[in-house]
Amino acid sequence: MDTLAGQAATESAEARARAVQPLLDEHGPEMDRRRELTPEVVDALIEKDMLRLLLPKSLGGQEIHLLDYCKANEALAWADASAGWFVNQSNVSSATSAASMPHEAAAAVFDSARQGLAWGARHNNSKAIRVDGGYRLTGTWSFASGGRHTEWLGAHSAVQNPDGTLHIRYGRPDDRSFLFPRAKAKIIDDWFVLGLRATGSDTYAVEDLFIPDEHAPARDVLDERREHGPIYPIGSTLLYASGFCSVTIGIARRMLDTYIDLARGRQSRASTSPMARNNAIQREVGEMEAKLSAARAFLHEAAAQVYDASAAGKLDVDLRMRLRLATTWGMNQATDVSIACYRGAGTGAIFERGLFERRLRDALSASQHLQAMWPMVEMVGRHLIGTENVVQFI
Repeated sequence: MDTLAGQAATESAEARARAVQPLLDEHGPEMDRRRELTPEVVDALIEKDMLRLLLPKSLGGQEIHLLDYCKANEALAWADASAGWFVNQSNVSSATSAASMPHEAAAAVFDSARQGLAWGARHNNSKAIRVDGGYRLTGTWSFASGGRHTEWLGAHSAVQNPDGTLHIRYGRPDDRSFLFPRAKAKIIDDWFVLGLRATGSDTYAVEDLFIPDEHAPARDVLDERREHGPIYPIGSTLLYASGFCSVTIGIARRMLDTYIDLARGRQSRASTSPMARNNAIQREVGEMEAKLSAARAFLHEAAAQVYDASAAGKLDVDLRMRLRLATTWGMNQATDVSIACYRGAGTGAIFERGLFERRLRDALSASQHLQAMWPMVEMVGRHLIGTENVVQFI
């Protein structure tokens, strides 16, 4: 057992995440300015083995419980949202890829605690042509969160035959994720955004790049899943959702903690009484605590139910829908709390040197992710009612 694996076996992921919080706090403003994590932070995350939380144990990973995973991402985001976002993105991408790759190929790619994986969102403008022994991949993808700190990138694409027709496998159109060294991609430095700046989520492109079969897993497809631990049947979409929801909860918790500290010792010029004795603020703080705690409890309950059902081989669409609802609802509730804390903090919240400004930008940017979109809740509502529905993202 290597040193990192030994540490992971004796110390919880949440505890290891909390251990790097002071460093994340210290480097947060600089990472925001640089639009990427600092080398010191990357090294600290590696030292705490934070990129192998979900990786199969057969590859030196930890395969931790989904609830423990949520708590670790929340703890990271409490200090720095971009670090939590990167850890979630890389963990889910690596684990779900490795679970469907041949063991030897996965072991070669994820051969150390430093080997994360970054990729952008799937779209319909790429091309992956089936050829002998693999694929020829062409396309441009965006939002490769953490891609500046990984040696491997990936991309998603439907597969075509050489004649341009869709390639069919397992009775349906073949859709795959393609892994390749970052050095083989053209990196486009276009990550100039409101928040989550330190994720360095660049755009990247490849043209006619050969990808061997063993580096092109069909993730979330039972026919090719090699690993059978409870994490992997849950699927990438709900794993991403659980982690990203935890990030937004971590941001909101830090905002609320900071707002409460502010309220204890300040009097607003617009009020006749100190904040701590203002009934409106007392009620507001109580309501925000209830809202955030309820969102977190719902997420943790649903995550534990899904994980336990997966372990028992009884994971069904009802539980998947419940976790979908918990994650989307939680992201929006957490965002509301973050906004309310910023508004309540007054003019002092607008300064870059403070604890509110960057975290509000991070919260608002996280809230724009697909996982937080309200149509997800509408889909769950249709499922509960039993009306005609298109089931997706579960």
